[in-house]
Amino acid sequence: MGRRARIDRTVILRASLDLADERGLAAVTMQAVAERLGVTSMALYRHIANKADLLDAVVESLLMEFELPDSRLPWRQRLAALARAARDSAKRHPEVFPLLLQRAATTPGALRVRDAVYDALREAGVPDNQVPRAERLLSTFVMGFAVSEASGRFTARAVEVDADFSYLETLVFELIDRAQARRDREPPARDRSRRSPAGGAASIRRKAQADRRAR
Repeated sequence: MGRRARIDRTVILRASLDLADERGLAAVTMQAVAERLGVTSMALYRHIANKADLLDAVVESLLMEFELPDSRLPWRQRLAALARAARDSAKRHPEVFPLLLQRAATTPGALRVRDAVYDALREAGVPDNQVPRAERLLSTFVMGFAVSEASGRFTARAVEVDADFSYLETLVFELIDRAQARRDREPPARDRSRRSPAGGAASIRRKAQADRRAR
């Protein structure tokens, strides 16, 4: 009797992605992955809970391929590097990459890319409470472009597609810079209320009412 194959989550992630590349996402089932690894389906359940968890594993596999840029680089270079990684991944896995637009990153391995984008946006001056929204919009732009490119939707030459993507990056960076410049010009909220005639009048009315009650 041969030795039973030894598996762990990393092996399952790789097998799931390879299967999806070869046969499409519909082929990624617990049984199919188990057969590919030479184990029973029950052996997978020690590492993967169900089909949804298996698809999350495929998302994790895709995102784990992204090489994170050096955190010491300027924020523009880091975002550009992550965008290039997304386009490269879409070209390697054209049948699977659209899954990133259908399922959120939920596993620790997958969230490393999102967190890298968060850090770059914070460094760019995006307020903390707006970082998640900015990341969602930016990621959707980039992944949508990458899916369109990998699926053959663009009929232009590669050099023209690259130019289009560079233009998109320029627009995004300019929007971030303009938003930061606008915030820098705004006085603090306390100063705005102090300068506001309406705010001053309201303060005077409240003081007069308080004086009348005191009498």
